[in-house]
Amino acid sequence: MDYEVYWHSSAHVLAAAVKRLWPDVKLGIGPAIEKGFYYEFYGRTFSKEDLERIEEEMRKIIKEDPKFIRKEISKKEAEKLFKDEPFKLELLRKMEGEKVSIYETGDFVDLCKGPHLRSAGEIKHVKLLRVNAAYWLGDEKNPMMQRIYGISFKTKKEMEEFLRMLEEAEKRDHRKIGKQLDLFGLYELVGPGLPILHPKGMTIRKELVKLMREVNDRLDFQEVYTPHVAKCELWRRSGHYEAYKENMFIFKVNKEEWGIKAMNCPFHIQVYKSRARSYRDLPVRYSEFATVYRREKSGELSGLLRVISLTQDDHHIFAREDQIKEEVEKLVRASIDVLKGIFKMRVKVKLSTKPEKHIGSDEIWEKATNALKSCLEEMKVEYELKEGEGAFYGPKIDFDAMDSLGRWWQLTTIQLDFFMPQRFELEYVDKDGSKRRPVMIHWALLGSLERFMGVMIEHYAGKFPLWLSPVQVRVLPITDRNVNYGRKVWGRLKSKGIRAELDDSRNTLQYKIREAQLQKIPYMVIVGDKEEKGKSIAVRDRSGKTKYGIKLNDFIKDLLKKIEERSV
Repeated sequence: MDYEVYWHSSAHVLAAAVKRLWPDVKLGIGPAIEKGFYYEFYGRTFSKEDLERIEEEMRKIIKEDPKFIRKEISKKEAEKLFKDEPFKLELLRKMEGEKVSIYETGDFVDLCKGPHLRSAGEIKHVKLLRVNAAYWLGDEKNPMMQRIYGISFKTKKEMEEFLRMLEEAEKRDHRKIGKQLDLFGLYELVGPGLPILHPKGMTIRKELVKLMREVNDRLDFQEVYTPHVAKCELWRRSGHYEAYKENMFIFKVNKEEWGIKAMNCPFHIQVYKSRARSYRDLPVRYSEFATVYRREKSGELSGLLRVISLTQDDHHIFAREDQIKEEVEKLVRASIDVLKGIFKMRVKVKLSTKPEKHIGSDEIWEKATNALKSCLEEMKVEYELKEGEGAFYGPKIDFDAMDSLGRWWQLTTIQLDFFMPQRFELEYVDKDGSKRRPVMIHWALLGSLERFMGVMIEHYAGKFPLWLSPVQVRVLPITDRNVNYGRKVWGRLKSKGIRAELDDSRNTLQYKIREAQLQKIPYMVIVGDKEEKGKSIAVRDRSGKTKYGIKLNDFIKDLLKKIEERSV
């Protein structure tokens, strides 16, 4: 079932309940979202007890079953109707035309385009989830609103399944697991949105970079390194200053403006321009694991998923127009191979077109969009068209991946760009001696390493596959007299490149096992008198299965095979 209308109607019932309980509270907006709905209010800070009262009032309204009645009125009538609702008046001033639509639900009236359910009684099961603070219309210069989130379903079974998923998601919260496994930290003295990776978190990052370098080598990308700051002259030329300035950190030195890097593409363009190019040189492919910095509103920052500093696995291809299809097809295949093949995630593809805020002519936008569309259709890749959601400089193919809880995450992006080559006057000499303009293809498979790590922590609930685990094996001597043998086993594992730890504490074996399980380490190697005498080991995996009398060389051989194959 498509729940968008259902959730939108539920948001109106939420607002009606709040206004019944606290008539002086001012109304903001209340849309349906990907999972559920919210409504924003001003004039009260809501407590947990308030949410319970609101939920009960919503049930009363649902039982009363008032109809959703749509009416069209003039703007002047609407201004009178909402004279005590400043946020509605602000929305009214921005609306075009002389008429606006409102919806009545019992004694509650809201400014709304709709559509809605026939009546509130169609809403069967409702639950309020949380309340967050949010700036009005997302602008930090505006008042801070109270945003109440909720969910509703037609059946009890759907509600129960959703709440179970929500409970599991809370257990898998990457911020909790990140702290438990000592992967990363966020520090007030450093600032919000600036995560610091601890050694174990850095190990995961290194493995992701290693994976991408292997992919890049297969696709003939050349790795480059670029600085973290540039004169704003560069950002003006690229169009970022014009279209993206509010998301950048801009500062002055000796009256000259500089910008901290928010994108890598203008730098890679400088490498391309550093010498003359022939049609035979193309395509030219550059890659970089580059940290960029983007201004985000503090209320939108979230662990590793939404940050100020992010490291992209960034790629740029400079190609002839006749090479677009082949290059994009390679990127699509590589993206699917990694997301589906290695991480075992279900993938869906979206094609995003020209946004409202963009640079370049409609003609070039149409040309670029048709090129991507043609590639997907010739590859027989099913895709969803997302109107108006492209980058400001070009259309893009997005790959959303589903995690183990059934949540979709936008990860991979392929963008086709005719504008940046034009702005920087990029050229190559064609076979007839004429100068031609290359096309630029932007690609980030993992997106940002920080966000991808956050998604993977929750996807695996911290139980990473062997190749990605910060610690792959922990050696557990049973008694003090087995420590020397344990140290030899540990040394042998490390000499083969296996990430191993030795627990030579005087704790009991059961305590050591429990600690290793809490750290979600894939394998525990247990060594006691019997193993030392037989020059063998006992191997216990995360599920609790234990095998005895294993030869160390056989265990190492098996581990190395699993690591090389990146098996899950």
